[in-house]
Amino acid sequence: MNLLITGGAGFMGSHFVKYLLNKYPDCRVIVFDKLTYAGNLDNLKEVQGNERYAFIQGDIGDAAALAAAIEEHLIEAIVNYAAETHVDRSIMDPRAFLQTDVIGTQTLLEVVRKYGLTKMVQVSTDEVYGDIHAGAVTEAAAFRPSSPYAASKAGGDHLCHAYYRTYQTPVIVTHSCNFYGPNQYPEKLIPLFITNLLEGKKVPVYGDGEQLREWIFTADHCRAIDLILRQGKVGESYNIGTGERLKNIEITHLLLDILGKDESYIEHVKDRLGHDARYALDASKLKSELGWEPQVFFADGLKKTVKWYRENEGWWRKVK
Repeated sequence: MNLLITGGAGFMGSHFVKYLLNKYPDCRVIVFDKLTYAGNLDNLKEVQGNERYAFIQGDIGDAAALAAAIEEHLIEAIVNYAAETHVDRSIMDPRAFLQTDVIGTQTLLEVVRKYGLTKMVQVSTDEVYGDIHAGAVTEAAAFRPSSPYAASKAGGDHLCHAYYRTYQTPVIVTHSCNFYGPNQYPEKLIPLFITNLLEGKKVPVYGDGEQLREWIFTADHCRAIDLILRQGKVGESYNIGTGERLKNIEITHLLLDILGKDESYIEHVKDRLGHDARYALDASKLKSELGWEPQVFFADGLKKTVKWYRENEGWWRKVK
């Protein structure tokens, strides 16, 4: 299969690229990435000599560049990791998020339709559902986004469903809980806190730190997307969740323990505007229909992640 991975030089996209090339000897992977601040070709260094890999710098809002890539490399399917993803940045500059997450997604859907590709997988977020006060949400839940980021992702997801309904465009939408793992750009909670503590700096905890999030290690997310790409039903949505839910302050204490720091390294800061208190996904559809189960427990994945940042100081000091 010839795959186009948009946003493939970013954190999760690069993990999926390496996963595909390692698992499938007949898979060709073309990375299409704008290389914004979070896109980093160093994430793909280990595959740069692979004859089944190629890189194209481009914007998913550029239909001509996408068309050229599809024609040149005989692309059969697309996995869309390209997105503006950081909530704080969306509060400061919402327009950039709309451009990538809405207009960019629509541009991808158009080329999928025009060129008759077999499938597009949209990588999206649990944040589109908004605050989940109790229980866990299924794929049937209404979207109630709180931030400009979540609203932009919801807009792109709605377009995916609209294209399937109107044009029968073969698209699948995924909603994942929070990713974590090696080479994540140090603006998100876990890599920011790890690198701050390694530098002897305090960690900024929003408000009281009682916000609850669900977490998935990179390898488990790659396995989920792979299953959905190959066996998922077009027109459907799949939640990708582990059931491992922790409060931000709990994660903070775990990292302090792993890195041998005390509570004096915690700095409570003003809470984020519109901050959702709790996310929780019901991933039973993915588990029952496709047989997926997470394999990495959070405590183990967190230790692996800390180990990676300890051993790759040159990487994160260069990007931070």
